[in-house]
Amino acid sequence: MEMINAIGRRKSSVARVYLTEGTGKITINKKDLTVYFPSAILQFVVKQPLQLLDVTEKYDIKANLDGGGFTGQSQALRLAIARALVKINADDKKALKDEGFLTRDSRAVERKKPGRPKARKRFQFSKR
Repeated sequence: MEMINAIGRRKSSVARVYLTEGTGKITINKKDLTVYFPSAILQFVVKQPLQLLDVTEKYDIKANLDGGGFTGQSQALRLAIARALVKINADDKKALKDEGFLTRDSRAVERKKPGRPKARKRFQFSKR
């Protein structure tokens, strides 16, 4: 099997994933998964598509992550992994889609508007 690549995005994070057959090693920006994401919750988020299809030990994953924070990066990586798994086996698409792993979460920070302190907040109103 050749190398499969996919891209996932979330907020301002971009994840580029390169998937090959292997032993289940996940490397992010040349660091191990447990080093890059010390939080068990974020590690779980990244591994969700692999665990759903029961292929945790079947593929090696190399990922490049840019921008955003840890949560956005982990969710961008989850989307990229799910997209790569669909490229390998199209039969898995329904299972991944039903769990919501193929849906790009389009929510992003709303821009600050002029004449206001934040995007929606107004300055304090004084009647007199």
